[in-house]
Amino acid sequence: MKVELSGHYGYRRLIKSSLPSIAMMLVGSIYSVVDGIFVSNFVGTTAFAALNVIWPAIMIVGALGLMIGTGGTALVSMTIGQGDRERANRLFGMLIRFTLLLSVLFLVPLFFLMEPLARLLGAEGEMVRQCVIYGRICAVGLPGFMLQMAFQSFYMTAEKPQLGTVMSIACAVTNMALDALFIVVFKWGLAGAAAASMLACCLGGFYPLIYFSGKRNTSTLRIVPSAFEKEPILRACTNGLSEYVGNIAFNILAICYNLQLLRMMGENGVAAYSVMLYYGYIFAAVFFGYTITVTPLIGYNYGAQNREELTSLLRHSICLLLVSGLIMTLVAEISAGPAARLFVGYDPALAQMTEGAIRLYMLSFFIAGVNIFTSSWFTGLNNGKISAILSFTRSLVFELGFVFLLPAIWGPKAIWLAVDAADLCCLILSVSLIIAYSKRYGYQISSASQKAAR
Repeated sequence: MKVELSGHYGYRRLIKSSLPSIAMMLVGSIYSVVDGIFVSNFVGTTAFAALNVIWPAIMIVGALGLMIGTGGTALVSMTIGQGDRERANRLFGMLIRFTLLLSVLFLVPLFFLMEPLARLLGAEGEMVRQCVIYGRICAVGLPGFMLQMAFQSFYMTAEKPQLGTVMSIACAVTNMALDALFIVVFKWGLAGAAAASMLACCLGGFYPLIYFSGKRNTSTLRIVPSAFEKEPILRACTNGLSEYVGNIAFNILAICYNLQLLRMMGENGVAAYSVMLYYGYIFAAVFFGYTITVTPLIGYNYGAQNREELTSLLRHSICLLLVSGLIMTLVAEISAGPAARLFVGYDPALAQMTEGAIRLYMLSFFIAGVNIFTSSWFTGLNNGKISAILSFTRSLVFELGFVFLLPAIWGPKAIWLAVDAADLCCLILSVSLIIAYSKRYGYQISSASQKAAR
């Protein structure tokens, strides 16, 4: 099926068009999971906990690529919708070069600040050494990592989502093969895991850079020479601010989870939380893959002033996300036990704790897709401010508050319910924002809001 930004998108076309992006995100999440399985089973619980203690700090920097890519694709697709493809190509090339520049600027300070960062995040003793080893190798691979995150959002705008899927599979195979080689065969431990991940990220970041700059490029986007322009860079960053704020919030939240769990349950608590997140990544990839597809469509139709199609995208998306959310919640509840044993089956007590955590955490997925989509909806409408407020409130107000409040009321195990309570509160906010801005953007919300409310 040829993927284009123009034309009507009903259920069938939305599903078919989103499958490559969903596959791209699923494969990416699965190879992260495999990374965790290798470390947990072949290096040990301390190394597994160390990886997940230091990773949020790396992601806070790396997510700048996601911010530029997500905000940039909304701006570029809107420019295409306005009929100026030459300008769209200049913006695309400028934003990719800006991403590369930022990655180089952050590489050195991140490398040398890794030890104090590890201690700040709660690591002690041997865990500090493991955090520094993993983190410094990731810092060296930062340019590839940030470029990979930026390009993920542009594949749909370039009308080449299949390329994103192929790149994701190539990166996954590379990472898993190198994990087996570096960790199992060469016995490099956590350093091997970091090297495998960053080499895979360099493949995912630099190959698209070559492709979109080269003569074999058959997409609708091309990296062309252009000077840096302050206004579009700021606009792209503002548009993508919600994704960056959401990512920062998620990683600050992970840091707070880790600190709480280290205090209440020790390394086992951090390990259980890590498995819960790895497992959740696989299911969340469906939502993120869908939003990568629909955000350029929203931007294109907003630029073309096609309000009827905006209404259709809103209504169809909410229905699809609620149905898929229900299915994923049921699947996750059934498979929680096997997932826990896959990661930490060597420790029955830890496996039991992890299974319980997964079962409580995954209840939120029924409504989480609508909240994720709402943030992307406003990003596509080039309203980064509202999108950022929604992402910030969901994580750093609602969930962070519940991380500390619920264990204080009902004990340590209640920490696993924090995300459920947060998503329920966020759903109310999401529906309210969609309704409040309907007149400004001209879409109809009556049917969509009623379905979301149910």
